[in-house]
Amino acid sequence: MIELLKTRRSIRKYEDREIEKEKLESILKAGLLSPSSKGRKPWEFLVIKDKEKLEKLSTSKPGGSLWLADAPLAIVVMANKEITSDVWIEDASIAATFMQLEAHSLGLGSCWSQVRERNYDNNLSSEDYVRKLLNIPNKYGICCIISIGYPGENRPSYEEKDIDFTKVHYEEI
Repeated sequence: MIELLKTRRSIRKYEDREIEKEKLESILKAGLLSPSSKGRKPWEFLVIKDKEKLEKLSTSKPGGSLWLADAPLAIVVMANKEITSDVWIEDASIAATFMQLEAHSLGLGSCWSQVRERNYDNNLSSEDYVRKLLNIPNKYGICCIISIGYPGENRPSYEEKDIDFTKVHYEEI
């Protein structure tokens, strides 16, 4: 697991290559198997492959998600707020992370684009922009969009020297 974590990096450039159905299903399984508060499993995932929609999603916040336009697919990670409390944020975040790790284990790259608490412009939140674009009902909180594809760039792995144990404390700070 540590080697997987050391080699996983955010990938923002992708090959123009379709992702196999089996790999996508495996990634979605990872999200569906992720832990959630009280086992409520509030998350839902919206897979986007349509290039026009990906292009529009890439403008969901100023400058912060442009790579979505060139990704073969993206997964909008959301959660049903009616079946859980504010922990939907953590539940959806854990699911998104599990999917990113599974994508990496399959030789794919991914990058998280934050949606929650971000702005599209001065009058519209990123969440409301994505909600309107994809017809997502208000009962769903939108956490993030994960782009996925075959890496079109190489990013260096983390090394042991990058692991900063000064950030670990025992008993008190």
